[in-house]
Amino acid sequence: MAAPARRALVVYGSETGTAQDVAEELGRIAERLRFDTEVVELDAISLNQLLQHSVVLISISTTGQGELPANSQKFWRTLRSARLRPGCLHQLRFASFGLGDTSYPKFNWAHRKLYNRLIQLGAQPICDRGESDEQHPEGVDGSFLPWSITLRHRLLEQYPLPDGTEPIPDDVLLEPKWLLDFADEQHHEAESDKVVSNGTEEVPPDDLLDIPGGLTASVASNDRLTPQSHWQDVRQLNLDIPDYHPYIPGDVLTIYPKNFPTDVNELLSVMKWTSIADIPLRFAPSSDATLPTSRLPLPHFTSTTTVTLRTLLTNHLDIMSIPRRSFFAQLAHFTSDEFQKERLLEFTDPEYIDELYDYTSRPRRSILEVLQEFETVKIPWQRLCSIIPTMRGRQFSIASALNPAAEAKKRTRIQLLIAIVKYKTVIKRIRQGVCTRYVASLRLGQRLTVTLQKGGLGVTKAELERPVVMVGPGTGVAPMRALTYQRKFWREELQRKDDAVRDLLFFGCRNAESDYYFKDEWAQLQKEGIPLDVFAAFSRDQRQKVYVQDLIRQESARVYEALAKRDGIVYICGSSGRMPQAIREALIEAFQSHGNLERAAAEAYLAAMEKSGRYKQETW
Repeated sequence: MAAPARRALVVYGSETGTAQDVAEELGRIAERLRFDTEVVELDAISLNQLLQHSVVLISISTTGQGELPANSQKFWRTLRSARLRPGCLHQLRFASFGLGDTSYPKFNWAHRKLYNRLIQLGAQPICDRGESDEQHPEGVDGSFLPWSITLRHRLLEQYPLPDGTEPIPDDVLLEPKWLLDFADEQHHEAESDKVVSNGTEEVPPDDLLDIPGGLTASVASNDRLTPQSHWQDVRQLNLDIPDYHPYIPGDVLTIYPKNFPTDVNELLSVMKWTSIADIPLRFAPSSDATLPTSRLPLPHFTSTTTVTLRTLLTNHLDIMSIPRRSFFAQLAHFTSDEFQKERLLEFTDPEYIDELYDYTSRPRRSILEVLQEFETVKIPWQRLCSIIPTMRGRQFSIASALNPAAEAKKRTRIQLLIAIVKYKTVIKRIRQGVCTRYVASLRLGQRLTVTLQKGGLGVTKAELERPVVMVGPGTGVAPMRALTYQRKFWREELQRKDDAVRDLLFFGCRNAESDYYFKDEWAQLQKEGIPLDVFAAFSRDQRQKVYVQDLIRQESARVYEALAKRDGIVYICGSSGRMPQAIREALIEAFQSHGNLERAAAEAYLAAMEKSGRYKQETW
């Protein structure tokens, strides 16, 4: 008698790709336990599909003010429908893992909302929910590894394997559902001595990417704001998009970067693929068991799409990213050198998680560098897309605002404030951000593919009745600039000249002369009568370091009046980690001092602000 079907559906909601990485790892765990496994984003499935699987594994991150990522919003609306009856998902058995950041007030809220709604509808968890914290010293793995071990035990307990069947061992290479193959049957390995192109360009090619919902933007300017003598290159990138595309403060623009020809050529050389780099390829099923509906390794590709290795490595695969544990596990299969194989496997052992961190994250070592150092590893090009992660777009908060009174709607101007990532690591190597390096290379008039997404700040015209307290150190000032101009345009539209509602902006940087972004604009706005007071903290201009939280304490009476007496709103943007926590503490102290509140009451007041949408945070 045939064993009952073991079907696992792994779904994810991901904004930056980390939750998708976790989902892929969950897929490998299920596959090794002999489940027929599929990994898809939440918005790609229906509730009925959930019930067609033995178990559903969920990976989801939290974005904005405790919201679900964009690629899970449609599913979430379906799940929240009032027409769904309690118990309608009683057949569903699931396990879920959330990715969050404790520097946000609503830590892991998206995961908890989704988990609680599934329980409300009768779904049955097979193990305790797992949650990670971006601030953990070991990142996601610090929580995911122990939770995944528990999950594996629960899956084996509740879905025991038939007698005589064992899980697929970790040292056995899993077969991907899709492999690369020559698009033209006339091509074969015998032709591998033919070099079609050497790709000697210094910058990535200008070809536009095919991205769902993509817009074509042209570079109007790409100016450095910081002096050449300053340690960091910070750009104001102005982009023009044809037609009218409305946006509000807090919205984000996603740029889809490309790798540089020098790096692509180096990887082609290291892997000995140069001779076939420009031969057209396509995806082919690895076996008869691969369903035509199975997701391809690259989103938006079909089985008839043709592409070359050079294009894959330039436009679609993130060869400069920091590798994850699963990358080393796969590499170990492609070397016959016992010493290098043993070293690769050490990086996959949970006991050596510190070593993995010291080798990869601490020096920011890239996939390309790993392949250069482990020179005996030779990845079969057919498996390339199942081993190297997909290139993902990078999100940037928009620094400009749209003037609703403007009649010319033949184009949309979007401005970004971007710090170019370039530094020297502990191993004395220069590191550059994949996307910001690409941004720095953009030339006047160059076209590129972007997408425009709603942000989580939820700014509305009705808020003009209230003052805002904006905290935006560094490039976190970008959405604060957008908000300032948006409020200016709305005041003009409504013909409001009352300056009783004064806005406060707290900005922080290192030096007044080096990185005080938009200094002249703030002064000009104040000259025009805009009710805005700017407080700037320069941490390196005096012996004692001064930060934005110090200025909030100095101006605590003004802050208290704006928030407690005038029912104002706080916006915090910038780096996650210590900064948001320090701001939170300074606000609590202001409520204690000027409101004559005990600590608990001050914390309760701040919590009430969060609940009512008057405390908004967007950090990265």
